[in-house]
Parts: sequence; C-alpha cells; structure tokens
Amino acid sequence: MKRCPECRREYDSSMMFCLDDGAELLYGPASGVEPATAILHSTAASGEEPTRSQIHTTDRAAVLPTGTGEIVPTPRGIDKRLLAAPFLLAIIILGGFFSYRYFKPSSSQQINSIAVLPFENRSGNADSEYLSDGLSDSLIYRLTQLPNLKVSPTSSVLRYKGKQTDVAEIARELEVDAVMSGKLAQRGDNLTISVELIDARTKKLIWAEQYDRKMADLLATQREIATTITEKLQLKLAGDETRGITKKYTGNNEAYQLYLRGRYSFGKRTKDEMLRAVGYFEQAISLDPNFALAYARIAETYGSMPAYPYLSPKEAFPKAKTAALRALEIDPTLSEAHTFLAYCLAIYDWNWAEAERSFKRAIELDPNNSAAHFRYGQIYLLPTGRLDEGIAEIKRGLELEPLDINMGGTLSSAYFFAGQNDRALEQARKTYDIEPGHPIGRWILSQSYLVKEMYSEAIWHNEQSLQTDPSNQFALRDAGIAYAKVGRRDKAEEMINRFREIEKAQYVPTSRIACIYGALGDMDKAFDELGNAFEARDWELYRSNVEPYMAPFRDDPRFKDLIKRLNLPE
Repeated sequence: MKRCPECRREYDSSMMFCLDDGAELLYGPASGVEPATAILHSTAASGEEPTRSQIHTTDRAAVLPTGTGEIVPTPRGIDKRLLAAPFLLAIIILGGFFSYRYFKPSSSQQINSIAVLPFENRSGNADSEYLSDGLSDSLIYRLTQLPNLKVSPTSSVLRYKGKQTDVAEIARELEVDAVMSGKLAQRGDNLTISVELIDARTKKLIWAEQYDRKMADLLATQREIATTITEKLQLKLAGDETRGITKKYTGNNEAYQLYLRGRYSFGKRTKDEMLRAVGYFEQAISLDPNFALAYARIAETYGSMPAYPYLSPKEAFPKAKTAALRALEIDPTLSEAHTFLAYCLAIYDWNWAEAERSFKRAIELDPNNSAAHFRYGQIYLLPTGRLDEGIAEIKRGLELEPLDINMGGTLSSAYFFAGQNDRALEQARKTYDIEPGHPIGRWILSQSYLVKEMYSEAIWHNEQSLQTDPSNQFALRDAGIAYAKVGRRDKAEEMINRFREIEKAQYVPTSRIACIYGALGDMDKAFDELGNAFEARDWELYRSNVEPYMAPFRDDPRFKDLIKRLNLPE
C-alpha cells in the first residue's frame, strides 16, 4: 500500500504519483486524519520517509517537536529555557523555509504556459480521428481565452501527432512549462478518454485521469477536463475570467460532434473538404439553431474560400457576412464572429470604418485571438497605409501562432509593402523552410524573388510549382510577371492564355492577369482586367494601394480612380 504524504490518500503499490496533487507516493498506510500542519523541515535520511514537525499553541501549553510527543507545561515564572526559544524558533522557521523550497510538490509551482498535444486515437477506426483531433483543438480554444496563460496553438502542436517525443523536448521546442497529452477510444456508444498533465520542468505528474463515458457525455466531459486543467495549474482567476472555460456554446451533444467534424474537414483546406465543413456546421445548426460558434465557423470557411480561389467573392462573401451577423445576434460577445464580419466588411464591402470597429471589438473580447490580430494587420492596417501598426499586429498574431504559414508569409509581404526588402526576403525564406511544400510558403518566396528582381530564380521556382500543379494561379501570375521582366513576351502571354483556360472551370481573380499585362507594359489591357476585377469584387483588390504587383499602375489616373472607388486612402 502507498499513500500521498500531502493529502493522505491511499493507493495500491502500482501507482507512482498522487492523482490529486502530483506528489510522489510513499509506502505505508495513512494513519488516520492528521491535523493541519506547517511543513517546517524534513528530518528524513536518504531513503527514509519524510517527517513533519508541528507547532500547536494554546493558552496552557506549547507542543514542541521533542520526538516524544510530551506536552511541556507552561512555566509560571521566567524560565531560562525561554531565552533559547527565539533561537530555536528561528532554526525551525529556516528549516521550514528550506523544506518548503526544496521538498514541496511541483504542482504547487505556478505554471504560465501549456501545450495540449493532439490526442491519440485508440479506436482503431480512422472515422474517429475527428474526435481525437477535435477534443484537443477544443481544449486549446477554451484555454486560450484565459488571461496570462500562454497556450501553444493547434498549428504548433500538430507536428507531434503520431510521434513519440520526450515531454521535455516538446516543452523546450514550444517554450512551455507544462504538457498535456491524451488518448481517446470509441467503442460504439462508449467513450474512454485518458489525460495526463506533466510539469515539464521537473518531469513530475501534475494530474492524470481516465473518463469512461457515453458519447452523449462528450460535450460535458470536454468542459470538465478544461475546468480541471485550470484548477491543476493553480491559475488565479477572477469570476469573469473563467467564462471562456465554462461557457456553453451548445447544449446539444450531437451538434457538438458535427461541429468537430466540420473543424476537422476545414483543417484539410481542399475545396471539397471546406464545402463539406460548411455542411457539417449547417447540420449542427439544424440541431441547435442558437449554436453561434457554428455560424461563426461558416463565416470563416466561406470568407476564406475566394483566396484559394475555390469560390468567387460574390458566391462566398454574402454567405459569410450573413453567417457572421447571425452569430452576433445570438452571442454579441463571440470574438470569432466579429473577426470574420470585419473580414467581409473590408475585403468585399470596402467599408473600412466599420471593419476597424469590428476588428477592435474582436480583440477587446479575446486578446488571444490570433486571427483577429493577424487579420486586423493584414486586412485593415496595411491597406490603409498604417504600415508600422499593421506589422506589429501581424507579429502579435504570429507570436500566438508561430508556425502558421499564412501569418509568416503575410509578415514577409508587409515588409515589402514597407520597403524593407531584405527583411522581407529573410522572412520569406524562414516561412518557406517551415514547410517547403506549402503553396503559400512557395508563393511568398516567389514574391520575394520578384520584388528583389531575382527573375531567373522566380522563373525556376514557379515552373517547379507548375510541374506538380499546372493550375496554380499564384505560380502562373508570378511566372508571367518574371517572363515579362526578362523580355520573354511569348512565355508571359502563354501564362495569360493558361489563365483563360482555367477561367472556364474555376474562379480567376482577373487582377492577376492585369499584373502580367502591367509587367508587359500593356496598360490598356491591364486596366480592362482591373475593371473586370472591380465588378467581380476581386479578393485581392483591397490591398491595391500597397501591393508591389500593382506598382506599374500607380502613376496612371485610372488607378487613382480605382483607389478612390475602393474607399482607400490615396
């Protein structure tokens, strides 16, 4: 039999740490209920069980650690032994300090940062992957809303999925104090979730638990785990600061599972999967019409699709805006809904004043909303000419999501907008190196080559991309511009013709074709395409006045008129 020296809870001999406070278990049964004590010093020799000394005072006696348990009567007169009492007390207090400092369990130390690793799917069924990924993602989402706690984002922890990596190494790479891991197994309607929270600084277990529940209890269990993590980290929170942990986004467990499926599909970022994500979110809403977060995710999904481009702005943005507004009708405090409403207001409506109000409200509601910081910098501050502020907001988003390729690439673009070309190239290479095969990373590096007038490198880089993805619109545009710059009109026009073919099957932002014509010096054709882009409300027009690709047009009165119609500052 083992017991915890702190809480006195008994365990069988197979356990190593206390599940309540993480203290190392010691052999021997608990000997009844101990009075509240002050740990003053440890008298244990190596290998022995630590002991406690206590001081109890009453008006009649003082109990001192004599080793015999005798009560020492309080003398009536002055006793010379009292002269030694202050020295004895000082020794005891010093002993207590060092005992507390060196022998207290690690769980009592303040933890300021945590990584929640992707849960391991032990179901033997790939269809349950949405549950294991979704549970960790939901816990991260809730924990990020706590003030003064750094939480590694999903984009950072995903690289550890399916890997056996030492906890200390993970903590060192992610710069966190604690690491949580978990396993999930689904068998029919039965669900087993086991979690383990470790203080990476000492490699001691803070907390471990196994939950044997029904699938119908998944939503409540997720909230329970998040609440327990907060308790085990000993976070000191005011009442309103716990709102993000305890908030019920839906009371319908089936709707919650559909929401998790939607998030899982959205994460794959293909056109089919993103449309499938919308379908899951809509099914969730049909079960719970007040599921505001599901509406917000519809807004996020539709708002993101024109950038790839999977849908035209006129197909996507009205649906995104409607979903965001509905989310805010249900829950005006939902930061994500304000973020993607602002996204629509800036990119599609060109309503800059209202966009800024929504971005600021999103950040006010959730200062750890990385998307709000990032999009505020990218979508509002940079296009309106507030370059330093824009770079600062993008950096803040990147601090919260350090491995996000889109944020890293956009920071490179922001440096170009500000004329910091060398720093932009350095940032582009850094982003590309995170994931060389990522399309955004490849495009940002291509943009760097163009702005730095490294046209041979740009041509080679984009032709490599077109070999594996012949319809890659970023590569077609950048290759076309590079060919134009080196005098290869035939190849530049070939890229334009390839755009014409792609146009028959998918949305093409015609501002991309305009940029190739601009590099060729065909200004009338370029402005014809820009006119088409304006009518289509092209996704890329919102940044026309800072976009390096638009530089050939800046002195043309027609471009100044375009900027005016976009409601942008000249």
